[in-house]
Amino acid sequence: MRKQWFQSLLMRRAVIILILLVEIASFIFLVVAGTLYSEVASILFRIISVVVALYVVSKNDKGGYRLIWVFLILMFPVFGGVLYVFLDFQMNNNQYAQNLGEIVKDTEKYFPFDPEAKKELQEKYPRYVKNVEYLERNLHFPIYKNTKTKYLSPGEEFWPVLLEKLRGAKRYIFMEYFTIDDGKFWNSILEILKEKASEGVIVRIMYDDMGCFLSLPSDYPQYLHSLGIQCKVFNSFRPFFTTIQNNRDHRKITAIDGKVAFCGGLNLADEYVNEKERFGYWKDSAVMLEGEGAWSLTGFFLQMWSSDELEAEEFTAFYPWKDKKCEIRTEGFVQPYNDIPLDSERVGENVYMNMITSAEKSIYFSTPYLILDEDVIASLCLAAKSGIDVRIVTPSKYDKWMIHQATRSYYRELVKAGVHIYEYTPGFMHSKTMVVDDKVAIVGSVNWDYRSLYLHFESAVWMVGTDTVHDVYYDLQKSFEVSDELLPGELSSRRGWRLLRLILRLISPIL
Repeated sequence: MRKQWFQSLLMRRAVIILILLVEIASFIFLVVAGTLYSEVASILFRIISVVVALYVVSKNDKGGYRLIWVFLILMFPVFGGVLYVFLDFQMNNNQYAQNLGEIVKDTEKYFPFDPEAKKELQEKYPRYVKNVEYLERNLHFPIYKNTKTKYLSPGEEFWPVLLEKLRGAKRYIFMEYFTIDDGKFWNSILEILKEKASEGVIVRIMYDDMGCFLSLPSDYPQYLHSLGIQCKVFNSFRPFFTTIQNNRDHRKITAIDGKVAFCGGLNLADEYVNEKERFGYWKDSAVMLEGEGAWSLTGFFLQMWSSDELEAEEFTAFYPWKDKKCEIRTEGFVQPYNDIPLDSERVGENVYMNMITSAEKSIYFSTPYLILDEDVIASLCLAAKSGIDVRIVTPSKYDKWMIHQATRSYYRELVKAGVHIYEYTPGFMHSKTMVVDDKVAIVGSVNWDYRSLYLHFESAVWMVGTDTVHDVYYDLQKSFEVSDELLPGELSSRRGWRLLRLILRLISPIL
């Protein structure tokens, strides 16, 4: 079976790559062939570039994103505008965006607010109310009280807990991931899913096609269907003339019966649980919710699952607390949230900014990539200059060389302002966590880069007053201890390297 999958995988990828090469070669030949058609095409493409440049300048995009496109259009007046049309316009598929927007709006009523929980939050943690207000009032993401939380890091801790909760499923299992790869980790999950499906439990899998481009064959959904498992592939990858490539489903969600849910940075592949070594030791994290807060992550999955349907499903059929109230009682608060790139709201960045501005003593966070816009840089630098202990841990062993060099281009400015930058020496830091003042924390899928903040579908959990907050704080402290802090004297580099990193920093918004 694995041999057949590999052959199918190889054939599909080879065909797609061949089509892409043919399309690119044809486009270049059309422009440089020296024929009358070439001259007309060149003039037409230049006109497109001028129009696109005006359009880019007028858009309400981040300054860095607008700058790189205007720069590319000036550098390559024939190709720049056409490249933008193919890569940017296709990111905003109007019909899909409209369908998903309507589903999100129509299903807001299934995410009930708890005024008592919000009132208690205001009394105990008034400093953090603004972030709760932002997510509730503008995006309809409720705050929950009766929810147990468990921080799971590294992936080896996540694995057995996930399997245990999957075995306990009674009604349904929903799983939505960017990457799934055949291996020990995924196979251990799949065995349970097959067993549960045979027992009548509804099992649904959704994965991103780009994230699984090199790991799953095109007929994998049919294989899962043969096991009784429902499956959807998000945004199937095809040659770039016909796809919305850049909006990927980067979320990592498991929801079980609406009562238990997981969210974080872990995909379902062996390297995430260190069964396979890639880039040294893989450091990752997730958070488990048990109780009322698990429903929001369940609802997020159902919204995406319904996005290509004519009608959204009846959410009440999956709501676990309609017959009796949740029995869990806790002191802390959780607020799961989503970021959808098809609207104008930059949820991931706004939540991070609210966290930064709420800090009184410390800001700690981990991220595999550090590609920041000027607003975030200014906020972090201001916090450090104001005496707040700002610490960031990134990988020392990288998965993408250009992104790592672009990340390093930000170090000098941040360190000069007093920000402490660490590189995780055991290997690859893939965890996306943040904690402020050891009181409020975030665990999710959102990287500190342009793709996560502006282009991808993401999810995370905001927490205050839970034991998990201190667990995240302590875990980051341990990461700092095994990392190398980059001191100002160590950040000087040769002019060639400095120039290269500045170029990569300039183009980083589209990397």
